[in-house]
Amino acid sequence: MVFNPWRSQVQTELEQLPREQLLLLRRLVPPVGDFPDFLTPLQAHQGIEAGIDAVLSVSRRRLHRELTDLPGLPSWIRPLANGDSQGLARLGRALRDYHRHAIAPYESRMRTLVDAERAVRARALLDHGSQGLLADLGPSMRWKPPILEVTYPLQRDLYLSGRGLLLIPSAFCWQVPVTLINSELPPVLVYPLPRTPGWWAGPTGNDHPRALARLLGPTRAACLRVIEDGCTNGELARRTGTAPATASQHASILREADLITTTRHHNTVLHTLTPLGAALLHATPRP
Repeated sequence: MVFNPWRSQVQTELEQLPREQLLLLRRLVPPVGDFPDFLTPLQAHQGIEAGIDAVLSVSRRRLHRELTDLPGLPSWIRPLANGDSQGLARLGRALRDYHRHAIAPYESRMRTLVDAERAVRARALLDHGSQGLLADLGPSMRWKPPILEVTYPLQRDLYLSGRGLLLIPSAFCWQVPVTLINSELPPVLVYPLPRTPGWWAGPTGNDHPRALARLLGPTRAACLRVIEDGCTNGELARRTGTAPATASQHASILREADLITTTRHHNTVLHTLTPLGAALLHATPRP
């Protein structure tokens, strides 16, 4: 299975969590089937705390409606469905603890995958417009103007009615895209990230070859590895843990050495590897 490396790495970590937390999360987000829309707020793009705050501040009416729609809702979850403050507090702790043990150690690699996918889609949009972007989303999504056909577990029609469609690549979405249950919410389509052999790099994301680090220095080597997928200066700073000014300086040095090229589009710059940079990077295999 594609997620076996991640499962084997987090199994021991998750054993440290209270059993009631794991049971709560498993009932709210079952392995198959629907789960409540309020657990995937748009505010989560601002960080885990913003996402959890949005989950816990959902209206009591919506909380009750979405939870009671779950099939076979156990009686011990019903206080949460009624907006019980202690139940919400337990949910918040469960989300934070699960994220700390199962997601945070791997977040750097996930961001790398997402940023690379965004770079690819941004180039498709820039080169071919929205038609080109939609026509190149993968085998599970087929653009037949003006309809985007999606392989989906259920027969369903989603009408945008003038609203935009938010495309979200996901490391944990598997095989087919998913969308929100409530068609009145802003339209969202979560789709699987492309995966190549070795897509999972382990918890630390520290896969920079030692030889390359000795040649360029560890931080600059890390910058070159990040730029392999294409990134902006802000993404380079975030994914290497450096200040934006420092990341920009490292990018300038790599650019002067003809290892990367930088393209400006409006107020954003996109760093990509030159053939020389790619050759240098790929000449040293990952450990």
